[in-house]
Amino acid sequence: MSDREGPIRRVLVAGGGLVGWSAAAALRRRLPWLEVVILPIAPPADAIADRMRATLPSILGFHEDLGLSNADAVVRTGSGVRLGTLFEGWTAGGADPVADYVHAYGRHGRPMEGGSFHLHWARAARHQRPAPFDRFSVAAAMARAGRFAVPADDPEALVGGFEHGLHLDPERYTAMLRAFALHCGVREQPGDLAGVAIGADGFVTAAVLAEGGRIEADLFVDATGPAARLRGALDDRRTSWAKWLPCDRLILAEDAAMPADPLDRVTARDCGWDWTGGGSRGLVYASAFAGEAAFAGEGVAIDAGTRPQPWLRNCVAIGDAATAVEPLEWTNLHLAHSAIDRIVAMLPARDCAPVELAEYNRQCAAEADRVRDFLALHYTASDRPEPFWRAVAEVAPPPSLAHSLAQFRARGRLPFYEEETFAKDSWLAVLIGQNVRPERDDPLIALVPPDRAAAAMTHYAQALAAAVAALPPASAASHFLLRS
Repeated sequence: MSDREGPIRRVLVAGGGLVGWSAAAALRRRLPWLEVVILPIAPPADAIADRMRATLPSILGFHEDLGLSNADAVVRTGSGVRLGTLFEGWTAGGADPVADYVHAYGRHGRPMEGGSFHLHWARAARHQRPAPFDRFSVAAAMARAGRFAVPADDPEALVGGFEHGLHLDPERYTAMLRAFALHCGVREQPGDLAGVAIGADGFVTAAVLAEGGRIEADLFVDATGPAARLRGALDDRRTSWAKWLPCDRLILAEDAAMPADPLDRVTARDCGWDWTGGGSRGLVYASAFAGEAAFAGEGVAIDAGTRPQPWLRNCVAIGDAATAVEPLEWTNLHLAHSAIDRIVAMLPARDCAPVELAEYNRQCAAEADRVRDFLALHYTASDRPEPFWRAVAEVAPPPSLAHSLAQFRARGRLPFYEEETFAKDSWLAVLIGQNVRPERDDPLIALVPPDRAAAAMTHYAQALAAAVAALPPASAASHFLLRS
């Protein structure tokens, strides 16, 4: 029998932040026959997935898969509800006087006689002045009003059909994950990584510790941040996205005195953007355009891009070790969790057969590319006049994003892509928020007269606003999460 035959029995996770402890907990909890060892290396300053407080709604599904309750994963870690992001100043306005928009999670309006709601809204926007598109989103309406309710069981209910993410306290949340992982049987091996031992077949045989000794395993999971201290020992192949995502510096500050708010505020600036929300504030900018600004040269580096093979032989990179992007739209931890889910679902034998790893890498690439497209959309569709914004808007978008834009501009349709992180309504929120509009009506809405559609939209917006006004304040969200 070959040394590489048989099932994987022992896994080493390198990295002790949110990503590393998430991986260790999930692998041990969901594949309980595995021996899981973690080398809890402190995450570096440029490990964005380990540092951002804002998360996507998918984190709740990750908790559910682990068997963590809202009390465990939300309330006791000091997490707050996050309903969306308010984007300010990302366009010059164009023909639309609304200078901001909310990207929240869930449906906008309701279909009318077989035609998607956004098609009716787009037709009305060409001839009338309907309420802004985000006023028809349940989550956006709650976020703007500072209100919250647990989504109704019936997705068709007026206050239903939406999702929410969280604002984490990274330190408390990591402590919770660590306690949970250790409870599940993960073994913690204190120390730091000094090197990687590689066998004649190119497989990693052990992590060499700075304190002396080594940790052997069948599978090595690299959660050490952009440096990829394990996976980088096998090769340094990487695809850069800098021409589409040009911001290369991040300044982050914690702000414990910041009042709780379910809405992050992201504001475009001359050479990048800044944000406040969830107990943190920060600035993301392109150093080439910072000039003599007071912050020029400050912060940590961001090198936007991805590894074409995050899983090579018996070593797999996750989080920033696999894909690094600026925290616009808060996808960093989501990509890490998604990779962890794939490892669980697609765990190979000890030989890590190339045909199996190829499928894992294909799915990761498909997801990463569409995250890249979604983030790049914010820049490509901007009409701000500053040199930074004009430079990035003039770069031809990735082919997949160009195809989505062409389809939407033609008749308001969006093509389907496998492994999408953001649902159709999220794409619509940003496209319409950035003043991208269909040029022609979709034939599907021709049977609904414009006046009748406008009346239905007005009625819906008024009913939604009244329902939201009657909801409890978002500050009471933890009370409702405990009961859900």
